[in-house]
Amino acid sequence: MTDGEFSQAELFDVFSNARRRHAVKYLRRGGGTCDLAPLVEQVAAWENGIGTTEVTRTQRRRVYISLYQTHLPMLEDHGIVDWDPDTHTIELLPSADVFEPYLDRRPGYQRPWHRIYAAVTALGVVALALTWLSVGPATTALAPLVAVALCLAVLAVSILQYASRRPTLTLPFGAAGR
Repeated sequence: MTDGEFSQAELFDVFSNARRRHAVKYLRRGGGTCDLAPLVEQVAAWENGIGTTEVTRTQRRRVYISLYQTHLPMLEDHGIVDWDPDTHTIELLPSADVFEPYLDRRPGYQRPWHRIYAAVTALGVVALALTWLSVGPATTALAPLVAVALCLAVLAVSILQYASRRPTLTLPFGAAGR
């Protein structure tokens, strides 16, 4: 399939299952190809919120069976991966960028952006209130500077959040995204 052949309904159907999302995410992070064993380990770890060394045989077996029998064949049928059940190799096909909006950003971890925004805003409001009340060295003449600093701080947090959600983002001056 080509990029244009994926309907939104098909993509929602394919990525409605967390194991399929995890499999594609693991392949994207690993350069697009892997063997089945490390994929099984990582998916089981993500599902159970543990490290790969802590995955039990039962957890591994459940993930292995479902990936082998159901999820990898479905991803192959939709042209998302090339899955060889004989050699247990999986290759993510080139159209993988189409799926980015349907994938979880980071299994098991989400930055508390709402708390960061709240903290920056609260500090800014306190600083602005202190300048308006002329408390200590703060005077009302500093209020516009504090307001500009608050706006710049919120802008900086917004940029950081944007960059953190795009792992393949290339930043200027040779810095790489996550």
